[in-house]
Amino acid sequence: MASVKIKLFANLRETAGVSEIELKGEDIQEILESLLNKYPQMQDLIFNDVGDKKELRTYINVLVNGNNIQHLEGFNTVLNEDDEIAIFPPVSGG
Repeated sequence: MASVKIKLFANLRETAGVSEIELKGEDIQEILESLLNKYPQMQDLIFNDVGDKKELRTYINVLVNGNNIQHLEGFNTVLNEDDEIAIFPPVSGG
């Protein structure tokens, strides 16, 4: 089980009250489950509920070491010790 750093941005950071946390997991699925166990209020910010299945909201980007999981193995992306995960919600400004 890899120990990884998770960086949170915008409303996710505000919801958690921290910008970084460290969690352990084998893959992205486990890390996101651990994150939601720790911060259940993030559930609706990150996922759409589609029946029994959780689906990442289309505007949420999850990166592992700078690479979007959509271009890797999605939720099955295997993690290594000291990987860095960044979770980006939509950001707007003016």
